[in-house]
Amino acid sequence: MSNDEMDDWAAAMAEQAEEEAKAVELEEFSNDKSKKLTDEESAKLDSILDIPVTISMEVGRSLISIRNLLQLNQGSVVELDRVAGEPLDVMVNGTLIAHGEVVVVNDKFGIRLTDVISQTERIKKLK
Repeated sequence: MSNDEMDDWAAAMAEQAEEEAKAVELEEFSNDKSKKLTDEESAKLDSILDIPVTISMEVGRSLISIRNLLQLNQGSVVELDRVAGEPLDVMVNGTLIAHGEVVVVNDKFGIRLTDVISQTERIKKLK
């Protein structure tokens, strides 16, 4: 990378670091007093809220042969099927739930959700 590219990268990272990440309360789990849950419903909900799921952010994919896979080493470049600047896929247990962009908050990478897939669309994809 040239110094100009490094300066551009540093400027972009600094710009992202200035923005604060905000916690978002999900509508489904908000404390809306008009939608009281029965004790039974609350117990059922509590039983699933602590189930761990795997969340992953996918930058892109590539299909390569095993021969090419075995030839990869440090410094190798694998071309992905995404264009630079295209949103990342946010997957939960392998199911697409949202799209987002990479951000840096307090020297750690994060993802800002830009588009959340509706529950109806997710259910349609399961069928």
